[in-house]
Amino acid sequence: MQLCDTGDHVVASRTVYGGTFALMHDYLPAKAGVATTFVDVSDLAAVEHAFTPRTRVLYCESMSNPTLRVADIERLAEIAHRHGAMLVVDNTFTPLIISPIQHGADVVVHSLTKFMNGASDHIAGAVCGTTEFIMKLMDLHTGSLMLLGPTMDPQVAFDISLRLPHLGLRMAEHSRRAHVIASRLDELGLPVAYPGLATHPDHALWSRLAHPDFGPGGILTLDLGTRERAFEFMSLLQNEHRFGLMAVSLGYSETLMSCSAASTSSEMPAEELEKAGIAPGLVRMSIGYTGTLEQRWSQLRSVLGQMGLLSR
Repeated sequence: MQLCDTGDHVVASRTVYGGTFALMHDYLPAKAGVATTFVDVSDLAAVEHAFTPRTRVLYCESMSNPTLRVADIERLAEIAHRHGAMLVVDNTFTPLIISPIQHGADVVVHSLTKFMNGASDHIAGAVCGTTEFIMKLMDLHTGSLMLLGPTMDPQVAFDISLRLPHLGLRMAEHSRRAHVIASRLDELGLPVAYPGLATHPDHALWSRLAHPDFGPGGILTLDLGTRERAFEFMSLLQNEHRFGLMAVSLGYSETLMSCSAASTSSEMPAEELEKAGIAPGLVRMSIGYTGTLEQRWSQLRSVLGQMGLLSR
């Protein structure tokens, strides 16, 4: 809203959080006259081709929700800046792990509700950028922050600030456990996606962008094939084994699981889900750090066995 005026244009990743998709695909064209072209941001030629003289923003997620594809922030920044646009990156999945501004991004946004806060008790967000840009947000006459009202409650801000000092410890442990679980699922031949695996299509890019001290992230996905199988899988893990919780959030101390096509991406019609690579049975798992790692793996392996998913 701050970067675009009526008649302007956005180029955005085809695979984004469902609410982001609805904002750009439905709300902004109808309410503000701002159009968006969705592209596969892994296809840099397609990104370049989508730009118009009215493009003001290139928008992506550091790691796409929920397919976990990694954006080449450096190359995307080059394209945006060549066209006089700004690169805006949602870094909710990878705080500390990836620092988009260091790789050329102009604005970084976070859902503080997730990893940053870590306790699933507050809803908040952050916009990070230059002093000049932030002051435009606060302008008394045209500032989107000043006039549209998304100002954080001071108690919420204080509570989150108390948790930031141990964000690094939490991210490292989320990552450590997710990496072990993803590796074991991969060894079993299951359709797991995780950027820390050598089999991930963006593993080399991830290794170039990510800070090694915080691991490859706390989120993995497992494709169960169908929506029904996905919900059976999550129900067994939650209700019979207390492995985690069926919830649409992430970054909590407990493992949180969701079937993305039926939850956080449900704003997207079937054809857009297919284009974005979001399969109907894809389960997104935000790996927590309660219990021991071996205890959680034993629970997960037990459910895999119950569902006949263990071939060896």
